[in-house]
Amino acid sequence: MRIGLVTDSCCDLPRDFLDQHQIVILPITIHGNDRTFIDNRDPAATRDFYRRQAAAGVADFESEPLSAEQIRELFLSRLVLEFDSVFCLTVMQSRSQIFNHCSQAARTVLTEYRPIREQAHITKPFSLRVFDSANIFAGQGLVVAEVARLISLQAPCSEIAKHIERVTQTAQGFLMPADLGQLRHQARRKGDKSVGFLSYALGSALDIKPVVRAYRGETTPVARIHGFNAGVEKLFSLAQAHLERGLIAPTICVSYGGDPAVVTDMPAYQKLKHACKQYAVQLLLCEMSTTAGVNIGSGGMAIAFASEIEAVLD
Repeated sequence: MRIGLVTDSCCDLPRDFLDQHQIVILPITIHGNDRTFIDNRDPAATRDFYRRQAAAGVADFESEPLSAEQIRELFLSRLVLEFDSVFCLTVMQSRSQIFNHCSQAARTVLTEYRPIREQAHITKPFSLRVFDSANIFAGQGLVVAEVARLISLQAPCSEIAKHIERVTQTAQGFLMPADLGQLRHQARRKGDKSVGFLSYALGSALDIKPVVRAYRGETTPVARIHGFNAGVEKLFSLAQAHLERGLIAPTICVSYGGDPAVVTDMPAYQKLKHACKQYAVQLLLCEMSTTAGVNIGSGGMAIAFASEIEAVLD
């Protein structure tokens, strides 16, 4: 059976990983600064976006996902012919309309695919399942990476679906901005109080960085840390502690709002990389989604792992 994997561009995974596993990206369009940027998870374009954003400073941005009709067209024109079964995993549905659009498209696709496959002399039925990753950015990347791993191992669809349910309930993603200006600006503009961004942004003069956790479909502030580097150290040490206790999934995802080479030079990252090698856990590092960047600014850091133990930042 040919199993396909689809996600949106909020998903933080390296481009070479996406290409290796033939993961299909649903692009998101960013409008702002008198420009339109289509995020297809192109590393060079993403790094350039962050450079321009850092130079421009605080700005208004809007993100626009594909419509249900655009997603339907993608499936019927291409994916129903390339695959027999598709898993579609989206960013947390409480933060975007992508899950709803994919679900609407899926209902239509499943009623319209047969003549298209028959014309191509494909007799097998086509299946499509849409899942809410219940996470964002690096956390979404973790869930998608796990599905890709099982597909590469030729796991049956029932096993993959069961693993998705388990990982979405245990994946814990942490997000920390480097500068609070863009975060405060976007939160005020949107009236976003769901994760307490405004109250946490008040610490900017004291170099206090808020840490937001994405877990089981909710985003919540969990800590305020003095200094970005200290925050990175705490987040990476937290991931390593859970790694040493035992993870649900042998994957840790890290993303950065800029050039990932900045992260590879950090001692905390090198320490985590060594631990991952020791415990046979894949460590995936990439540029952070521009959808994250337009809300928290350039230079932000995200990390995600899946653990049955709920993580606590001291």
